[in-house]
Amino acid sequence: MGLEEKLPSGVLLTTVEQVAGYMRKSSLWPATFGLACCAIEMMSSGGPRYDLGRFGMEVFRASPRQADLMVVAGRVSQKMAPVLRQIYDQMPNPKWVLSMGVCASSGGMFNNYAIVQGVDHVVPVDIYLPGCPPRPEMLMDAILKLHDQIQHSKLGANRERQVEEREQIALTALPTSAMKGLLR
Repeated sequence: MGLEEKLPSGVLLTTVEQVAGYMRKSSLWPATFGLACCAIEMMSSGGPRYDLGRFGMEVFRASPRQADLMVVAGRVSQKMAPVLRQIYDQMPNPKWVLSMGVCASSGGMFNNYAIVQGVDHVVPVDIYLPGCPPRPEMLMDAILKLHDQIQHSKLGANRERQVEEREQIALTALPTSAMKGLLR
């Protein structure tokens, strides 16, 4: 006989981390960082047909101080990378990054000096969304996967340590131009 059978009805057993994760995943406020054609698909997912409001994301925030999810949609140029990092640094903790499209994730077909070969060289990325451009349904699926990550994330010092480790890995990543194999 378990503990649940001994408790009266209406009693809920959970942890603080689970409650905080549920609240965080249900109230994401995305900051738009639309740079190319993927931004059109991101805008359409916020419209009435796909309705991101069902997931607690009604309003895309223009101010990074009001956002906790950055959706990087499109290619990031070398000139735009410091701006992207500055906006990321202005966002309050906890914060998450979704890399939308093949150009944001890996530079796409633009294998040249002007385009950053993956936004993970600038900011730590939580979810990669492939496609050129990805459909709104794919964005919603990526957001649901991010909800799962948020639901099961740690709190306090454990979370800070986890974020710092991921950021160091991202910032010390080998640039695409230095990679060998099928890239050239």
